[in-house]
Amino acid sequence: MARATIQDWTDSVVLLKFDEHKDVKYQVYRDEQRHFLELRDPEDTHIHTLELPDGMKLDRTSYEVLLRYVLLDVVAA
Repeated sequence: MARATIQDWTDSVVLLKFDEHKDVKYQVYRDEQRHFLELRDPEDTHIHTLELPDGMKLDRTSYEVLLRYVLLDVVAA
């Protein structure tokens, strides 16, 4: 099975904390049996790719919540 897009690139403004925000775009895709959420900045520079746990089926608002946690974790590292 090849790579399949679940949600194509979507622009988002992620609130970090205290009026801080970050413009990003993300996509959700399946590669073989694994699901991923890939995060890039508006200039298409890779920020992070998160492997989603097996069986995790989310809607768009849940992906937006995940983005915030991923960004806060990446910024803190």
